[in-house]
Amino acid sequence: MSVETPATDQSPQTPTASRPLEGQSGASKVLHRELPRVGWIGTGIMGQSMAGHLLKAGYPLHVHNRSKQKAQALIEAGAQWHDDPISLAAQCDIVCTMLGYPSDVESLYWGGMGLDTPNRASLLGAIPKGGLLIDFTTSSPALARRIALAADALGLSSLDAPVSGGDIGARQAKLSIMVGGEAAAFERAQPLLACMGQQIVLQGLAGFGQHAKMCNQIVIASTLMGVCEAIAYMNRSGLDPSLVMQSIGSGGAASFQLNTVGAKILRGDFEPGFFMEHFVKDMSIALAEAERMQLSLPGLTQAKALYDRLMAQGYGRRGTQALLRAYD
Repeated sequence: MSVETPATDQSPQTPTASRPLEGQSGASKVLHRELPRVGWIGTGIMGQSMAGHLLKAGYPLHVHNRSKQKAQALIEAGAQWHDDPISLAAQCDIVCTMLGYPSDVESLYWGGMGLDTPNRASLLGAIPKGGLLIDFTTSSPALARRIALAADALGLSSLDAPVSGGDIGARQAKLSIMVGGEAAAFERAQPLLACMGQQIVLQGLAGFGQHAKMCNQIVIASTLMGVCEAIAYMNRSGLDPSLVMQSIGSGGAASFQLNTVGAKILRGDFEPGFFMEHFVKDMSIALAEAERMQLSLPGLTQAKALYDRLMAQGYGRRGTQALLRAYD
């Protein structure tokens, strides 16, 4: 099941449901329906832009982040700040999380109390019954399934919804969103997801969104390795990289990794659209899942070995394109 929204550089439009009925005034004005109260936890490179689209679309937005400074732009735009995620969840109908690691997700959703004991100090225990939890973190498929089971037992719904498109896609609301969960929860979340993405696909039950994201990362790992090898070859052979990119960037090798990320490399721009350390985390999850399925992935294995070497050299907080440094 998928939903595509037309390409546009404009911000998502405010849902008509948030406007009063025409011909009514004063206390008699009513809304077609109230937009759900949305909580957003994690306002980093991706989360800040994604949450911002919801705010622009008219959703009542509550935010929390470990560093309040990274949420300041959202607060100034009208979002309500919470000092802790539990007070946020208690006031929201839908809570979205965009965190760094599966361990962060597990600690937040269970309150550090273990996978069998969600309580009021946990996200699962704090959101009101009937609430919807959407985890945009790239995480473990197994953890997504455990969240879904725990949510169901508490009268909640959940979706795993990792995204692809990087910081550019997040800013332009052009993300690809890969969703796992029940169809009813997906339908409920669609208006919200449409504010952030263009390609929104229900991949299957809980955990399948994460599996789809692993496929995405597998493709990127070997593709970006090829891009860096090509650029290293250009440099060593004496070619003019800008001329080469004109040719191969419009041929069979054309891709986001070559045309967009490759252009960053040629500019010497290694700032993160996506942190290397998070990509290494994703590759580790994919390799663990492949091993569980008795599947050999030599391209991904080689890419991770190169990234591991760069991580040891302190490149973890640089962008994934800093893989070029492995070819110096």
